[in-house]
Amino acid sequence: MAINFTKPMINKFQQEITELENKIKNTQNKKEKSKFKINQLEQDMKFSKSHTDLSSKMTRIKKLNDEVKTLNRLQSDLSKELTAKKNALKKIQTNETASAPKNPTKE
Repeated sequence: MAINFTKPMINKFQQEITELENKIKNTQNKKEKSKFKINQLEQDMKFSKSHTDLSSKMTRIKKLNDEVKTLNRLQSDLSKELTAKKNALKKIQTNETASAPKNPTKE
């Protein structure tokens, strides 16, 4: 591959890798917030006086648990995609290094 072609590809992969890492971080933060809310609701359930209040909190916990499962799947998919992008970037960088012309030394 020509260097003129590989440089933009490398930059594109690096940008995509950064975006994926940010998405993974955001997903992790959302998951932690959801888990915190679940813990809070579970604590509040102990003090629930009415059946409707308790039912409402249980429904909310179920929705948050579903959200955590969805975020886990999303995080897994993003991690797989990140690994693939990093491998592709390494491959391009290796090919670029291997195909770079060697400067002959003058004697």
